[in-house]
Amino acid sequence: MRAVVLDEHGGTDVLRIKEVPDPVPGPEDIVVDVVATALNRADLLQRMGLYPGPTMEHEIPGLEFSGRVAAIGERVSRWTAGEAVMGIVGGGAYAEKIAVHERQVMRVPATVAVSDAAAIPEVWITAFDALVVQGGLTSGRRALVHAGASGVGTASIQIANAIGASVAVTVSGGKRDRCLGLGAALAVDYNAVDFVAAVLAWTDGFGVDVVLDVIGGDYIEKNIDSVRTGGRIILVGIMGGGVSTVNAGKLLMKRAALIGTTLRARPLEEKIAVTQRFAAEILPLFGTGAVKPVIDSRFPISEIAAAHDYMQSNANVGKIVIDVAE
Repeated sequence: MRAVVLDEHGGTDVLRIKEVPDPVPGPEDIVVDVVATALNRADLLQRMGLYPGPTMEHEIPGLEFSGRVAAIGERVSRWTAGEAVMGIVGGGAYAEKIAVHERQVMRVPATVAVSDAAAIPEVWITAFDALVVQGGLTSGRRALVHAGASGVGTASIQIANAIGASVAVTVSGGKRDRCLGLGAALAVDYNAVDFVAAVLAWTDGFGVDVVLDVIGGDYIEKNIDSVRTGGRIILVGIMGGGVSTVNAGKLLMKRAALIGTTLRARPLEEKIAVTQRFAAEILPLFGTGAVKPVIDSRFPISEIAAAHDYMQSNANVGKIVIDVAE
């Protein structure tokens, strides 16, 4: 099969397509013919050698996929050949085939094209896990989500609305209208407005119940100022840097929680658990039209370097999809 293989780390020139052996399913695995994958910031970091992927014979990036079941292991009971599926993985999705545990995949909703479904797993599960599972967001509560036009951000807006919560986002000025159109109650241009002041005004001085932060760095201190007493800050990325100076006294006085989390590093059973909960609680909403994947652009896998360059430019609103099947 063809796959994007990292023999070294660095710029986009290290993204090379090679022939590698087809995956062989374990007893509880399925092999999927990949139709599409999608880009995540972690892919860029892995390419640069800053975020190692799982150990494998060939280092193949890619955290999510959609496709059709091609083969099943001897103990597989959930799937049959030809079914349309999607899922998250620790790596390996930049390839024509991938082997994955049968409980780690989800059925592609009938209302979503298989080629578009790759835009769902990583960012939607990340947003759901951060806001709802770990953040405790429920109907009537309020959230602040940074990078509102990103894949995680556009998913977060829709999840919050779907469960009856309200969401504010930070965003660059040119993307405000897109976020408001998706249902954000407040979209703050972080280049022009102090988001802490805007959030406190929006919440009548109380602060939000949950902050979903992909930035880190000096946003941590501002997040503490933005969260309510007893609220939660969920850190899922460090685009702004991994080192921050924090006034721990503020955190104590607010009795707030600062939680760091990633999907990639979790044990298989934890990934399965959050995938299955997402499939039960959010996936049906795609069928009703209440939510939808937001796709900014798509590239063929032969143009994977150009796709990485485009993500690095921070111009996208929503997901960048990579078409793998010809």
